[in-house]
Amino acid sequence: MGNKTGAFNSLKTLTVGKKEYRYYDLKTAAQSGGAEWLRLPGSLKVLLENLIRAEAKGEGDRAECDAVFAWLKDKGAAGAEISFRPARVLMQDFTGVPAVADLAAMRDATAKLGADPEKINPLVPVDLVIDHSVTVDHAGAGDSFDKNVKLEYERNIERYRFLRWGQQAFRNFRVVPPGTGICHQVNLEYLAETVWTAEENGETLAYPDTLVGTDSHTTMINGLSVLGWGVGGIEAEAAMLGQPVSMVIPEVIGFKLTGKIREGVTATDLVLTVTQMLRAKGVVGKFVEFYGEGLETLSLEDRATIANMAPEYGATCGYFPIDGETINYLRATGRSEERIALVEAYAKAQGLWFDPAVELVFTDTLSLDMDGVEPSIAGPKRPQDRVLLKNAAQEFDVALEKVFQKSVTDASANITLNGENVTIAHGDVAIAAITSCTNTSNPYVMIAAGLVAKKALEKGLKISPKVKTSLSPGSQVVTDYLKKAGLQTWLDQAGFTLTGYGCMTCIGNSGPLADEIAAAVTEKDLTVCSVLSGNRNFEGRVNPHVKANYLASPPLVVAYAFAGTIRKNLTTEAIGTDTNGAPVYLKDIWPTNAEIAAVVRDSITPDMFRKRYSDVFKGDKNWQSVPGGDGKTFIWQDSSTYIQSPPFFDALSANANGVSEIKNARVLAVFGDSVTTDHISPAGSIKAGAPAGKYLTEKGVERADFNSYGARRGNHEVMMRGTFANIRIKNEFLGGEEGGDTLYFPESGQRMSIYDAAMKYQENNIPLIVIAGKEYGTGSSRDWAAKGTALLGVKAVIAESFERIHRSNLIGMGVLPLVFTGGQTRADLGLTGAEILTLHGVNDGLQPGAKISLEVTRPGGKSDRYELLCRIDTASELDYYRNGGIMPYVLRGLAS
Repeated sequence: MGNKTGAFNSLKTLTVGKKEYRYYDLKTAAQSGGAEWLRLPGSLKVLLENLIRAEAKGEGDRAECDAVFAWLKDKGAAGAEISFRPARVLMQDFTGVPAVADLAAMRDATAKLGADPEKINPLVPVDLVIDHSVTVDHAGAGDSFDKNVKLEYERNIERYRFLRWGQQAFRNFRVVPPGTGICHQVNLEYLAETVWTAEENGETLAYPDTLVGTDSHTTMINGLSVLGWGVGGIEAEAAMLGQPVSMVIPEVIGFKLTGKIREGVTATDLVLTVTQMLRAKGVVGKFVEFYGEGLETLSLEDRATIANMAPEYGATCGYFPIDGETINYLRATGRSEERIALVEAYAKAQGLWFDPAVELVFTDTLSLDMDGVEPSIAGPKRPQDRVLLKNAAQEFDVALEKVFQKSVTDASANITLNGENVTIAHGDVAIAAITSCTNTSNPYVMIAAGLVAKKALEKGLKISPKVKTSLSPGSQVVTDYLKKAGLQTWLDQAGFTLTGYGCMTCIGNSGPLADEIAAAVTEKDLTVCSVLSGNRNFEGRVNPHVKANYLASPPLVVAYAFAGTIRKNLTTEAIGTDTNGAPVYLKDIWPTNAEIAAVVRDSITPDMFRKRYSDVFKGDKNWQSVPGGDGKTFIWQDSSTYIQSPPFFDALSANANGVSEIKNARVLAVFGDSVTTDHISPAGSIKAGAPAGKYLTEKGVERADFNSYGARRGNHEVMMRGTFANIRIKNEFLGGEEGGDTLYFPESGQRMSIYDAAMKYQENNIPLIVIAGKEYGTGSSRDWAAKGTALLGVKAVIAESFERIHRSNLIGMGVLPLVFTGGQTRADLGLTGAEILTLHGVNDGLQPGAKISLEVTRPGGKSDRYELLCRIDTASELDYYRNGGIMPYVLRGLAS
């Protein structure tokens, strides 16, 4: 390694204690590049080191490094293309199973092309955490956890066998078994190193820990100063196989934090405020970097909470610099003293240590005085729609009429639950879930939730049986410290018993409501609510019977469970009455910040983390009993309804076919603004009457065993039938009706499911186009939203704007993303579905950012033209598109 210094000649030695590390020194490189390197944002310093290291190894280009220096001189102008090489890849099982299926299919395809199938192997470390499959089928009882785990293994045994096979078949691939925790929390507490090391030619090379993950909330690790973000499974697979992530140097928005969170306000309230501010600012495709004296008042867990919701505020990442709190957290979670010393020494040597005296250069800035943050929730449909707690009740009534088209005086229903007569009405809390990585990784809000439960129960408050309560921590350490603090007992008594270690309600695995409640909600068409400590509340995600969903801190989740309705102002109205009949208010059961901090200090030790993670890949007896099989290629089972060989490589040729014209196409559907990847490819329950439900029924699967779309992602037959099948999606061809239907032409606009129409179009070799509004593809980094789109025969998506990950995923599947120009929108096209569309300029001469002409031919022969912008942004993305997607591109390269 000693001669791999590159053009910058920046390979140096760093001595930490008795150990020597080699590293690429940014200061030396900057002297060559002629830039004020210290003023670069920390996130770009990490990118710069990544580029310098690649250049020194002969894998990169000096011009890319110089482009970062030019960014600094141009005061943050984005645009130059670079190649990012993450140190590792993180996966969860919903996206991990189809990724492993793709790798297995690539091995088959490689063999068919006459190459060695073992060429298909992760070249960088990959960790897959099984955290998305457990469901809240049982809740509120002491045996809920055991029952849910039993059902999880019964439903998912085929998937788990497949992952066990992958564990032994692929190098550089580790699986964290079910029941351990959520991937982002496991990453924060154990997997991440902040500074990574690798042995090369007998020397230890140190460099920043970086990653991409197949979940959009990979950004949570930015709180620990690890640069990484969510990508689709398609892009992650390419990164695993050594393909760099193509990107342009982003704009970096500096977010200055001042002051401190005041009494009675939580990190959740802060992140909902930050999310609203940044979504209004407009940061899609940009980096956000936090700075300012306010950082000193934020715990690492608070920072991780803010970083976690970068997808919700639209940014690629939400980066925090390394400082003393970073070191404190690494020590508190049981990292080795050798690693901790390296992190501090490396950060200071590379200018990555936070220094408030250095005035960093940002593209733009905004600021927040944290003293002004108020208790908040967000909903009823989007995480950026923050509502002050004091206004939540009246805002729900407004949403009830304007969003849900219901009268506040509409009907209610009287039912009997557990021998108790209860009334169900609009605004009632049907689900109260302490769930998700965003908040269960933060002991301050988790301890606060336990204290609220304790104080409420001591005063004699009780939770109505109409509220489904659940506790789904992100790691086993949470259970350890709640038990040590004596708070788990109180949570159990309140009904927040342990249901599992996983995403659960936040991913849509909330499980069924009581039959009586579901029937009453359906019969009376009631708009009931969920309150969850999650990060996503998109419509149709949490539960099919719950239309209004609110994000809230864990202690507010508990408070709303006791209140039983969102239509009560918790800041002024009594939650309930005590044993003497006196009113009990939120302030009576809310713990002080000092009280919370004292319990955290007395209840959490580094040994808890060391013990829980000492043998984390082994798993419990359930996991150890799963047979994985052996062999380097997978033996597919035709009878499986969970795992099928994906068809993406079936007709793969040795050479790319180039760019194909898109002419005489039909419009499959027209969608509005903020269509999410949950709308495009739902993760939740499968309706019996939907195309996917009919397919499973034909295969002999009982309705009770349908499981979820998320769990079925290893079977393309289910997933393509589930594309655009969300119960809340609205195709504008149908005048605002919900559900995944469309009009099929030329047969006089016959109404049918989008899947059935797409199959009929495919039979007649008619290409398809999807039209949409702003922020198309917002939400999760769901590769199946692009895969399903491609399998339905969609060749292009035309939108007013795209969310970053979905745009990339579409290209990764050979689907062309285009945007309207000149202020035009889908409304200007005046489509009915009877039109024929042709895209002029989609040919082998296509270039990134090209202007494309859309010709719309209407019944009767009249044609109109509209100018579109090609959102293939880089030369690498164009290569992927020419090859029919990123995986065929990588596979051809490996096979040749």
